[in-house]
Amino acid sequence: MSPIDSILGIHGLVVQAVKRAQDIHVWAKPRSRPACPRCAGEQLRIKATHHRTLKHTRQGNQLMVLHLSVPKCHCTACNRYFRHPFPGIRPRLRATEAYRLEVFEAHDGGVSQRKLTRTHRIGSATVERWYQSFVRQRVSELSGRTCPQVLGIDEHFFTRKRGYATTLVDLKNHKVFDVVLGRAEASLRSYLKRLPGREKVRVIVMDLSETYRAIARQYFPNAMIVADRFHVVRLVNQHFLKLWQQYDPEGRRNRGLLSLMRRHHWKLSSVQKDRLHQYLAQSPVLQTLYFAKQQLNGFLVLKAMKAKRARKLLPKFLALIRQFEQSPAKALAATLTSWLEPIVRMWRFSRSNGITEGFHTKMEMLSRRAYGFRNFENYRLRVLAQCGWNGVINRV
Repeated sequence: MSPIDSILGIHGLVVQAVKRAQDIHVWAKPRSRPACPRCAGEQLRIKATHHRTLKHTRQGNQLMVLHLSVPKCHCTACNRYFRHPFPGIRPRLRATEAYRLEVFEAHDGGVSQRKLTRTHRIGSATVERWYQSFVRQRVSELSGRTCPQVLGIDEHFFTRKRGYATTLVDLKNHKVFDVVLGRAEASLRSYLKRLPGREKVRVIVMDLSETYRAIARQYFPNAMIVADRFHVVRLVNQHFLKLWQQYDPEGRRNRGLLSLMRRHHWKLSSVQKDRLHQYLAQSPVLQTLYFAKQQLNGFLVLKAMKAKRARKLLPKFLALIRQFEQSPAKALAATLTSWLEPIVRMWRFSRSNGITEGFHTKMEMLSRRAYGFRNFENYRLRVLAQCGWNGVINRV
């Protein structure tokens, strides 16, 4: 291939002429005759020649327009007619795959449709259609997957009209497995029944949701349920703040004290500890609840623990819960008892649903950039293309 032929980047073309004006116009033709796609015969004759005009990449600020001579061939061996195929040029399209991919990557990187209509001289509907085409190509590569062994389940808000959606995340590979509309068992039943490989799921991480726990027990029979550490700690803090409101409504409104109460005691400085202890000394009941809460959080933040050490700590943890049962925080003790096994499994398991929450932030950004979604299937395609696919599109 000569240097002038290489400017196109399409194998098998010979450049006949180049004209530079407002755009770069390139006239090209095939270098040689192809073999018959049916019988691989080479006894061909040119029946006619068809001329195509295609947009093909940009050089600097100039658009390259390709004027292509496409022969219509006749195979005398099998009597088949066909047009000369070219890599990276699909039939009946007005742009090459390289140009379509260029528009897709620009729009995927944040360039608006309005700006692409000016720089690439195509309509906004064309930008959307090309983008959807490559997104479907990405999602089609994800079809046929089986459920991951380590699964994270959580909900996120979709729209006021459609309600919430459920996110399934592969926590091992940090990818979104799927997004399903709804969060109740009735709305997820048909999807979960035909979900491939759900019997291979070994661990499911979730918040303290009774709905998702019932779904996990019914549709993932071989999976262990592990509570999400962040939600458990947040539950403990919420119960403590409610009790604080009952004992001292005025102190509960103090933003400085609120910040100190929420944080772990071992992360406070000496000055902050002195200030907090002076306040707690005025209420012995609140002081007892605070230090019990801190001791409980000390158990909850443990992770990646050996089985032998977990067995030693379990009696102390159970004794602490029994103390909460005899205190004003008996509602918290009832919840912890109900979720005792998933909470204790946190000690042995290091992963959490923080990965899922991070994907929810990215989904919210996708929705904001699109000024909201009405069609859930379009939203699902965008999410899977952005958060569930880590390959590279085959370039032409």
